[in-house]
Amino acid sequence: MKPKQRQAAILEYLRTHGKTSVETLVNRFNTTGTTIRKDLTALEEEGAVIRTYGGVVPSREEGDQPIDRKTHINTAKKKQIAQAAATLINDGDSLIFDAGSTVLQMVPWLTQFNNITVMTNSLSIVNELVELDNDQTILMPGGTYRKTSASFHGSLAEAAFSHFSFDKLFIGADGVDLNAGVTTYNELHAVSQAMCRAAQLLILLVDSSKFGRKSPNVVCELSAVDILITDSGINPDYLAALRERNINVIVVGNNDE
Repeated sequence: MKPKQRQAAILEYLRTHGKTSVETLVNRFNTTGTTIRKDLTALEEEGAVIRTYGGVVPSREEGDQPIDRKTHINTAKKKQIAQAAATLINDGDSLIFDAGSTVLQMVPWLTQFNNITVMTNSLSIVNELVELDNDQTILMPGGTYRKTSASFHGSLAEAAFSHFSFDKLFIGADGVDLNAGVTTYNELHAVSQAMCRAAQLLILLVDSSKFGRKSPNVVCELSAVDILITDSGINPDYLAALRERNINVIVVGNNDE
């Protein structure tokens, strides 16, 4: 495992388990104490973790990780989810893509489509879209650039989405809670809310680790979600509860993956 991948996995582990000892991380990642300490030093310098006597805890801002780190978390599951999401697209569709790491994984699957329109506030997605050899229209909202997510936010971005009506929105989340709904760590979440208002169909892409998590900022209620795509790691009780709310849940992969 490369350092960046391991550091992303360490953050994901801390996010779930809270304060953790160095010894536990050594055993969890089957590596040496020296390697783990180097990882923790790098994460501490970034402000992602706080070192304590004999252990480490995630910082308050840890949940809002840089997009390049998020791409290393549950990558295989995200790719499966993205592939399934792409099957919901038709030629001629107008689409909104949010700046999430799972939505980013959809881009390679778009090469099969012509005459699609994609509006996104993600610079990462735009950079990958322009590499595709197909007929597409790309729209960006402008606004204030946010380095962490490599995306544009603010009143200008929000207003831009209000001028359009799109067929489908593909959006990710940091947490999905049965009561709180679809949530994110990103305090600049108003642009995500504007995306939800601008699309006829809301398609939520989240890996199974996101269920039961409640991040500080609410993007939308679960009732606003038309289709939810996740992996087979989802708790069966959570799956049943979502379907009871008339959400079309698509489960990809199998438990052996």
